[in-house]
Amino acid sequence: MISVVILGAGNVATHLFKAFYKAENIVVNQWFNRTLKSIDFYKNMVDVTDSLSSLKPADIYIIAVSDDAIMKLSEQLPFENKLVVHTSGSVGLYDLDKKNHRGVFYPLQTFSKDATIGFENVPICIETANKNDFKTLKLLAESINSKSYRVNSEQRSALHLAAVFVNNFTNQLYRIGHEITESTSTEFDILKPLILETANKIQNLSPFMAQTGPAKRNDKKTIKKHLKKLEGSPHKAIYEMLTNSIQKTHGRKKL
Repeated sequence: MISVVILGAGNVATHLFKAFYKAENIVVNQWFNRTLKSIDFYKNMVDVTDSLSSLKPADIYIIAVSDDAIMKLSEQLPFENKLVVHTSGSVGLYDLDKKNHRGVFYPLQTFSKDATIGFENVPICIETANKNDFKTLKLLAESINSKSYRVNSEQRSALHLAAVFVNNFTNQLYRIGHEITESTSTEFDILKPLILETANKIQNLSPFMAQTGPAKRNDKKTIKKHLKKLEGSPHKAIYEMLTNSIQKTHGRKKL
């Protein structure tokens, strides 16, 4: 049985708690947050506290707070020689206080509190300073049915940057598409099969090979028509930038 204490109450912390709570060989000894109101809903499922001095013993302490708060919180922990990990994609392993064993348990997925997600679809990127701690975190990942990957800080940082492009920026493009369809009272739902097929296609093809569209085929007439439709819109610059990027990638002449 692996015992954990969760520190923080954001999206990642909440989804980890739910996954750990369901796991057969994980017990959540405690959930800490500076504001109890954020985790009060779970008080009948787990011991909750807003006091660092009251933290219970555990095999792993998981810091799942904002990136800017990780270092300070690790420094404030009132114990030594325990395994303390954070869940960030961009914070370094050695930003954690050296008084404890240090590790990273980074679930590379997008989390929203109201969206259900199965951890079998969440790869866990693990980084530790020693082999035994890696084994412990790998077992923790396996216990929630996640596939784990050993990564170093440079690789994790690259993954986090790439994730911003494929998730955060892509979602912003969805929002722009939603705005464009709404402007003519068109159902955005009509685009959802295309969104799913685009994501499914790269399971078997590289993004380079999967690229289609007017920029890839250098369809200047369609591109000009789109740009005219976007005249006066802040989305025009995004269209031009991405079109030029695709054309450069595929050896086409830029606009």
